[in-house]
Amino acid sequence: MIDLTTLISYVAVVLGFVFIPGPATLLTVTRATSSGTKVGLATGAGIAAGDVFHSFMAIVGISAVVATSAVLFSVIKYIGAAYLVYFGIRAILHKPAANLVAVGLPISAGRAFRQAILAEVLNPKTALFFLAFLPQFVRPENGSVMLQLTVLGIVFVLLGLVSTAVFAVCAGVLGNFLRRNPTVLKWQGKVVGGIYCALGVRLALQER
Repeated sequence: MIDLTTLISYVAVVLGFVFIPGPATLLTVTRATSSGTKVGLATGAGIAAGDVFHSFMAIVGISAVVATSAVLFSVIKYIGAAYLVYFGIRAILHKPAANLVAVGLPISAGRAFRQAILAEVLNPKTALFFLAFLPQFVRPENGSVMLQLTVLGIVFVLLGLVSTAVFAVCAGVLGNFLRRNPTVLKWQGKVVGGIYCALGVRLALQER
């Protein structure tokens, strides 16, 4: 089992990582601002579910295939990038209703959850991160390596979920205020779409 000193060090490093704004944070904040806190929380939950998948892949060693195969890495990377750009373009071209309250929120929590899972699962950089990061805190002398990796993966997912929840709540409150402004309502789709496209381009340009 993981010793306390190693676990404390790991938690400190992960906390610093998950609270530094990155693609997952931007995705969560964008959803919460445009569609409300509930949708932002659902997005964070979807990202966490995607991280569970990557943790499992790292534990069983399948992520090693992605790390050694340039072709597979590129295929997954470009699919994920295209997915983000597609939703970005849709958001840019979408014409918002004059009264957002009357027609309901732009996206449901369930749909946001599913989209976030796909966006996270299709990011090969996340797979490589888990594969390279988790083993740094494994000590063979402490017992089962697989058990240690499992604990580290669970801790990372939980702390990441806390992080996205905090950002979702804050962004959701801000979004409720901003959506009362007609000018913001007019331009929010273009801003949101721009962020999605930027995330997609960023993913496409990532190197191994």
